[in-house]
Parts: sequence; structure tokens; C-alpha cells
Amino acid sequence: MHKTRSVQIEHKKHGHNINFNAMASPCEVIIQTQNKSLAKKVAQCVSNEVWRIEDKYSRYDSLSICGQINSSEGQKNAIDEETYLLLNFAEQCYQLSDGLFDITSGVLRKVWAFDSLSGECKNFPSATEVKKQAKLVDWTKVIYDQQSITLPQYMELDFGGIGKEYAVDRCILLAKLLTDEPILVNLGGDIAVTGPRHNKQAWQVAIENPESDVLDQPQDMVVALKQGALATSGDSRRYLMKDGVRYGHVLNAKTGWPIIDAPRSITAVAPQCIQAGILATLALLQGEYAEQFLTEQEVIYWARR
Repeated sequence: MHKTRSVQIEHKKHGHNINFNAMASPCEVIIQTQNKSLAKKVAQCVSNEVWRIEDKYSRYDSLSICGQINSSEGQKNAIDEETYLLLNFAEQCYQLSDGLFDITSGVLRKVWAFDSLSGECKNFPSATEVKKQAKLVDWTKVIYDQQSITLPQYMELDFGGIGKEYAVDRCILLAKLLTDEPILVNLGGDIAVTGPRHNKQAWQVAIENPESDVLDQPQDMVVALKQGALATSGDSRRYLMKDGVRYGHVLNAKTGWPIIDAPRSITAVAPQCIQAGILATLALLQGEYAEQFLTEQEVIYWARR
């Protein structure tokens, strides 16, 4: 299937802004340079890398490695080193979360549809439907090594919980190979920087308030970022309302049901974006104990309830 993709480069006072769309998100790269040729090189390098990762690991693309694994019907599939390392990271996340984070939980989307920005609930699943689908969630049944993976029939992998953050880190790595100029990469709110801006100034990064559409609520919060990355996880845009109860899109892999009593959003800071993203997600999976989890991990974070 042909995909129409484009990149816009805009000259600004501080340098150049690069914009494109990927992974169902608006993506932005800011580079502090007046060199238009360099900005074009960075734009091409970064956008191509993000699209490469999207094409390789999208669960919606039958030609992707993820699509091939999910349609293998229990047969062995060959994998490369990059996929093996991502599976290893998923294994670590599974262990750290005591099974709450499980990349085989993507099958739950067959009963949970968080596709309404208003939270409108058209097809709320029954307990029987959720239980039936949850039986297909079990990372321990996945067998893999450096050369191959075997996924039991009817089970599916979903790299969505780590893919975008991984792409941010890859972009930062490649950008550093091209230039020493300060660069910020923002893929749908998952953000990393190559270092401070010129004159050692911090980047000013806005964190969206999940209640910012309510008039009496404060607007987005701005934080200073000189190095490393930050990522946000929450239900401000993906949730369901049923009988006055709000169900966020972050699901408990053990039960198949949304996590209860978690903050509306959590933003975590870490040296790499994939670390920040998983910390924010693991915290949400703790429900009412989210902040306690992050404090125990000595993580810099912001939580909004």
C-alpha cells in the first residue's frame, strides 16, 4: 500500500523547525542552526528513521515484522538483532512490572475500543468477552532467541507501548552523528534532546494538562530540559465513560480491564526516552500507588489526577 509522506521545514529565528506525521502522531524536530542544508539532512534522516520503525513494527501492517509474527499461526518466524533487542526490553518490562506490562496484551483491543475523543462508549465489553480475550495474553508462552520467535496461535504482539519512545532515541543517536548543533526530537509528546541549547540554555518543554479544555483548570505546564528525555502516559485522549466511571486505555494485562484510580497523566524523566516511557507506563499500572512507585524509583516526574 502506497503511503503519502511529507516533511515540512520552516525557518525560525532560533533555527529550523521540522514537521511530519508518523505513528498516528504529529512529529517535530527543532534544530538550532541557520544552515538550511544541514536542517534538510537532519529532516530526511530523522523522518526516514521514524517511518522505518513504524513500517517495521506496526501491528496494523501485515507486511511488518509484527504483522508477520502475528499471522504466523504458531509457526517459527525469523527475526533480526534489532527485533531481538526490543523483545529483550519487553521481557525486562514484564519482569519489572510483575506481569502487568505485557506486549501480548494487544489482543485486548478486540474488545476495548478507545477511539472516541469524547469518551463516548458505544460497545462496552462484557466481563465474559474480556475474560475470553485475556486468556490470549501471556508473555511467558512466547519463545524467542537471537534468530527466531514462536508465538502461539491466536496470540499477538504489540510494540505500541515502546515503539515511539524507541524511535525518539534512535533519532537522537542519528542526529548526533550528523551534527553537534542542539536538537530536540518530539514524537507526539515523547521528547528527547541532544543536550542544552546554545549558551547552555535549557529547552522549554510544555506538558499538556489533561484538563486543559476545562476553563477553570490550569493550562499546560512548562518544564526545563537540558539533557535526556521525558515521556507522558495517560488517558486524557483515550478513555471510555460508563455509568459515571471513567475507564482509561491503559489495561492490566493480568485481568484485561483498565487500571483503576491511576493519575490522569504521568510524565517521567530519564536519560533515554524508552526508559522515561516505560517508567510512566509502569507507574500508571500501579493505579493509586503510581506516585509511590516513582518516588521509590527516585524518578523525576509530574503526575496529574
